[in-house]
Amino acid sequence: SMYEYKYVDLLSEGVSASRFEEHRAIIDKYAAQGWRYVGYLPTKISMGGVLCNIDLIFERKAEERD
Repeated sequence: SMYEYKYVDLLSEGVSASRFEEHRAIIDKYAAQGWRYVGYLPTKISMGGVLCNIDLIFERKAEERD
């Protein structure tokens, strides 16, 4: 079966780059819509090596299409 994926940029969800505290509420929000949290990817790292932004990755079974 096929899966579809959603990538949620934490900054676009209003999360401050210095504190990723809201991630739990975002994961809960998407879980309520049928998405399963599967991981994250760093999308911006500062010159000093500070993680500035991440995408949360969600998946769910795709609708069957004929």
